[in-house]
Amino acid sequence: MQLRSKFSFTLMPLLFALWILSPLKGSPQCAGIASTPRSAADCAAHAVPLDKKAVLDPGHPYTLAELIDIAERNNPRTRVVWELAKQRADSLGVAKSAYYPVLAGLAIFADQRFYAPFPRALESQGGNMIETPLVQPEVTLEYLLFDFGKREAKVDAATAEKLAGGANFIQANQEVAFLVASGYYKLLTAQERLQAAKETLKTAQTTQDAAEDQLTNGRSTLPDVLNARAETSQAVFDMESADGDEKIARVSLTETIGVEPSPDIIIDAQKNAPLPESLTLSINELIDRALADRPDLMAQAAEIRAADDEVRVAKAEYRPKIVLSGSAAQTSVWPTADYGQLGAVSEPTWSAELSVQWRIFDGGGRKNDLAIAESKRRSAQDEMTARHDEATREVWTAFIAFRTAQKKEQAAVALLESANASYSASLDAYKYGVKNLVDVLTAEKQLAQARLSGVSARSQLLLEAVDLEFATGNLLRSKPPATKLQPQDGGKQ
Repeated sequence: MQLRSKFSFTLMPLLFALWILSPLKGSPQCAGIASTPRSAADCAAHAVPLDKKAVLDPGHPYTLAELIDIAERNNPRTRVVWELAKQRADSLGVAKSAYYPVLAGLAIFADQRFYAPFPRALESQGGNMIETPLVQPEVTLEYLLFDFGKREAKVDAATAEKLAGGANFIQANQEVAFLVASGYYKLLTAQERLQAAKETLKTAQTTQDAAEDQLTNGRSTLPDVLNARAETSQAVFDMESADGDEKIARVSLTETIGVEPSPDIIIDAQKNAPLPESLTLSINELIDRALADRPDLMAQAAEIRAADDEVRVAKAEYRPKIVLSGSAAQTSVWPTADYGQLGAVSEPTWSAELSVQWRIFDGGGRKNDLAIAESKRRSAQDEMTARHDEATREVWTAFIAFRTAQKKEQAAVALLESANASYSASLDAYKYGVKNLVDVLTAEKQLAQARLSGVSARSQLLLEAVDLEFATGNLLRSKPPATKLQPQDGGKQ
């Protein structure tokens, strides 16, 4: 896959990064942004699988788009579903082959020895021993002329299964893309938490320095200094924990994209990229988009079609078949007997027949096959109802989560501003002897919590925006995004 245009990326631009990706012509493995299940299935049917595993460059900062591209080619999930789509495409070819005659070659090499009895009046021995060698190369032909729609139903069922395989392939790529995005955001959140922990350590060290200065000037007590040192030690502990979490997030991300799990990965995240500002679609429009575009619903609709066709196949078994068959051969024999050489022959032989085959009784096999097919159809229809409801619920959940994340991010910004102001004021007041150290430590803890809340709220807002695209089936697709970015540098988005 390649990028059609350059883009700036931190977290939210994932949405644009995913939408502007397009597959390279002749890509060794199908990309996950095929516009329709049919195109995805056709791509899977003709693509050649990769035989090498990707290796990350530890010195290259990877954008999310690059990571998703690597995952689509290397993640085991996409490769498994890609192979399944290929198998279903090949199954369609098997079903279509039933429309062609079956031509077979046969070569017979035989030697027969038997005793032919005669009246003793004609043959004193009472019979003769006859040996007949035979060589017969033969070509046979069998052609099903008419079967009351059984082959057509099988081809239709295989076509529907092929479309379902293509839709499942698109769904798998969307799921992998979402997992990569989630892993990317977790790593980015871990990095920002580590940075917040480092800033908190600096704040704790500032508070400790102020307490020690006050102790030196006789305006503080040793317990105050000890409390400040304890807070600094706690900040060191939190920073080391954040550092470990950041390294683990690196390993998890590399595993998700399908390369050798390792912390040796660098991501390119521009922190000044705009956040999502508002929704461009109403909840009803989002639900309509999901019901029309979600690949899992497309796959289930194809499964219903396949189940309908299986019922047609089962019903066709009750009807007769008209079969044309024939053979052509060159028969060569040269028999011998006790009384001498018999006449030899080497002549072309042939046969042709038109038959009507009708199974009258089979012990209930066709009846049970039809019952199973009808049960599968009802099951597929019930599954569609369940998936329809699930899709609606997921869109509602993503919609509410995005709106909530917006408010939380706004509150986190205000909280961080207030906490910064509170800590600065408390520290200044403490230095002038107006407040005690307890007030400063309380403000310090509030500031540390505000920093972490801001990091979490920002990342959650970006992830919820991606989840909204995933829930509506628009991840890696070409329709306009469901969210609008904040204006940047006074411009309009």
